[in-house]
Amino acid sequence: MSESTPPPPPPPPSAGPRRTPKRMGAPKNRAPQEQSTDAKTTGRPSMPKWSPWVLLGLILVLIFGPQLLPGPDREKLGFEEFMTQVEGGRVDEVKLNNLTLTITGSLTDGSDFSTTAPPGFPNELDRELLRTKGVDFKPTTPQTSWLMNLIPLLLPFVLIIGFLVWMNKRASGQMGNMMSVGRSRAKTFNPDRPSTTFADIAGYEGVKTEIKEVVDFLRMPERFKEIGAKVPKGMLLVGPPGTGKTLFARAVAGEAGVGFLSVTGSDFMEMFVGVGASRVRDLFQQARKMGKAIIFIDEIDSIGRKRGAGLGGGHDEREQTLNQLLSEMDGFETSEGIVILAATNRPDVLDPALLRPGRFDRQIVVPLPEFEERAAILRVHSRDKRMGPDVDLDVMAKGTPGMSGADLANLVNESALFAVRRESAQIERIDFESARDRIMMGARRDSLILSAEEKRVTAYHEGGHAILATVLPNGDALHKVTILPRGMALGVTQTLPEERHSFSKNYILDRICMALGGRVAEQLVFQQQTTGASNDLEVVTGLARRMVREWGMSDKVGPMAWHNQQQVFLGEDLMTGGREYSDDTARMMDEEINTILRQEERRATEILTKHRAGLDLVAQALLDKETIDGALVSALVQQGLDGTVTTPVGAHD
Repeated sequence: MSESTPPPPPPPPSAGPRRTPKRMGAPKNRAPQEQSTDAKTTGRPSMPKWSPWVLLGLILVLIFGPQLLPGPDREKLGFEEFMTQVEGGRVDEVKLNNLTLTITGSLTDGSDFSTTAPPGFPNELDRELLRTKGVDFKPTTPQTSWLMNLIPLLLPFVLIIGFLVWMNKRASGQMGNMMSVGRSRAKTFNPDRPSTTFADIAGYEGVKTEIKEVVDFLRMPERFKEIGAKVPKGMLLVGPPGTGKTLFARAVAGEAGVGFLSVTGSDFMEMFVGVGASRVRDLFQQARKMGKAIIFIDEIDSIGRKRGAGLGGGHDEREQTLNQLLSEMDGFETSEGIVILAATNRPDVLDPALLRPGRFDRQIVVPLPEFEERAAILRVHSRDKRMGPDVDLDVMAKGTPGMSGADLANLVNESALFAVRRESAQIERIDFESARDRIMMGARRDSLILSAEEKRVTAYHEGGHAILATVLPNGDALHKVTILPRGMALGVTQTLPEERHSFSKNYILDRICMALGGRVAEQLVFQQQTTGASNDLEVVTGLARRMVREWGMSDKVGPMAWHNQQQVFLGEDLMTGGREYSDDTARMMDEEINTILRQEERRATEILTKHRAGLDLVAQALLDKETIDGALVSALVQQGLDGTVTTPVGAHD
């Protein structure tokens, strides 16, 4: 059993669960041409690497080839049979190889033969027999060539020389890698071919307007020089993952028609000291050689964290890389035609010197898309897919608040996969619904079989969430309730939040009350508690803590805010002692958090007690149908209030 309403991202609570998003992609048919930055050409052609092996093979063929060639077909005879043929006068000619004792020859009938003589052949008797029978006997001793005699002498020297050459090449290769380790690993995209433009990005008109100044400057710098205006040296794109920050950087390069150097923050780091700073210098040198260029540093927070706060001291390699980056950004003027774009989803950890005017002058927020932008993004990703007539992308956009561009692209792809599983020729509305349920509630686990008692407890647990989501005035609208296991949960209650940008105290309290509904329903019906509410308790505790510590929604604590403790890598906890408030204040905050949770638990108990008949109806409907929608829950709640239920289903009290 899981809580239907997910924990909110800071600072306000968001509605609707999300998976870890990816970046919103551009159409594949307009990808920029990537080329290597360190390719070199020479005036003379280089010898192929396989040429020495071919030469060695030719030498071996010349030496051993004649010996490996097959000889004429000869009849194989035993030595005793050979002597019998000699005594019978049927042998015409005999040739003897004194080295191998191989006898070859021909018979009087014209056929050839071969045999092997024993050691000591021919003795005087054998010679006399051959002369008597008129056999033409020709003993020979083959002489090896001078090259064959020279090979045993030269082979050790050849092996030694080859080994030394191999060691020299290996050492020179390692030295070459050592010498090139300080070169930038930036990827260069060719401006001559069509690349990503603003037309490939759906929505985000405000962001496009802010970035358009950079494009105009790179296209027509004289307009800015005439009036004396200066374009920002650097622009920092800030936003959640998957909102298209990298895509915007490529679109700027595509619109301006200039070179584009793309590098990630981790590309600067290496195990050798000083490599990061060297790569930063090489990156800016490449940009200056291109004349007008855009340098894009993705995930800049990996090298741009606050200096002097980590555990590595002032000689930390990351800090030296950041120092070099700050120096390079101060070392060129805007008239050079070089603009730096960077992207991060953690601007709070960046060094203040990096964000000051003159370096990253402007921060552009790339937020999660609104309704109209989500609809446009869905249309972009649906262009190359076969859609059914019942698919309304505007309706899907309304039901996906809080999703990034990457989430929406994944939604369209998942719906296509569901259509393939159904063996359908087109994507229909049911495929989109199934894909959204998979993304927001998790994949269905058909292998998990609940017992009758577990299923009943799950039905009442999710029924408690559903009743409170229907009755509470400030909560999100109920969309669907299911007791089918999905993801890590045994059951899910899904709500569809409205487009909100500010959250009231009453809304947050209603969310806490709804999240406690499952635990309260179990206690009310079964007089016991289960572990199914563990995720619910994590959510409500986090919300209550932020109400007291960050949002000033506690009358006892007052209008004060203390954020969560900083991470150890920033070092701030080590210097400040870990927190900014006293033990008395901490005790007061704990008491306020406990008070909020206890009050909402009592309120949930009162509401579910009042709607006990509706809770029984909802639980029974879940046991019968396993999945019901919000409209049916509302009808069952109203039916319970009208008093048409005479016997509570499954009541234990």
